[in-house]
Amino acid sequence: MDRKIKTKVQGFRTKDGAGVSLVRVLGHETTEEFDPILMLDSFDSTNPADYTAGFPMHPHRGIETVSYLYKGKMVHKDTLGNVDGIGDGEVQWMNSGSGIEHEEQVPAADRLLGVQLWLNLPQAEKMSTPTYRSIKRDEIEEIEYEHGKIRLLAGSYKDHQGFKGDHLPLDYYDIHINKGGSITLDMEEDDSVMIFTLLGQVSVGGELVNEKTAVKLTDGDTLTIKNEGDFAQVLFIKSRKLGEPIAWAGPIVMNSQAELRQAYFDLRNGTFIREELDFQVD
Repeated sequence: MDRKIKTKVQGFRTKDGAGVSLVRVLGHETTEEFDPILMLDSFDSTNPADYTAGFPMHPHRGIETVSYLYKGKMVHKDTLGNVDGIGDGEVQWMNSGSGIEHEEQVPAADRLLGVQLWLNLPQAEKMSTPTYRSIKRDEIEEIEYEHGKIRLLAGSYKDHQGFKGDHLPLDYYDIHINKGGSITLDMEEDDSVMIFTLLGQVSVGGELVNEKTAVKLTDGDTLTIKNEGDFAQVLFIKSRKLGEPIAWAGPIVMNSQAELRQAYFDLRNGTFIREELDFQVD
């Protein structure tokens, strides 16, 4: 059965970090519908003043952050001692687990185009060991099909295997669809599936989806996406619904208010970072 559109969400412009202008598409109001995706922020600017203030050092616990820049640059620094940058077409993937602090600097570029996802951690893995990993261009396979190409950012596509996270399953594709083209993807009936139109307009089941729109799909074992313009670039995200309680305040997402209180107690008392550090970030 081919999947149809269940919910469409267009974001609103806001500022985060030290004043980065972005479009917040998914957030507190969409957690149940888009489970396990907690948040989706979209970046698209040719004006460096919109984003070069960046995101100063801040804490996370209980989530994974997955940032994909099709265009632009981002430099990551964290309390595990990681200092790393990504550029055009690359991904940074951080599991905050039991607690991490990090910053993201966003240097000026001709264009900043991409998204950041917050992926919820299963309850049993909320306090897992924090990790950081970047996925460089030479690790991302580009798979051609009749009407374009798929950039395999994470997970698998047919017999192709990309980066695999340690916690929830995640198939993450950047799908390019040429004018007049379409693509049909196979999946399990009950997979949690969404798409985001990074560029252009597409249709699903005959229903139009405008640019910069997140779409949650009904259950089904196939999904057909048709380009309705000159070119479309669609992010496809498939995972597994958790169905667990969510307690979310600021940069921390746990399963109960008691766990949230403990997290903020830890922040106030200097016990938030639980992993032994090789060295401290300046």
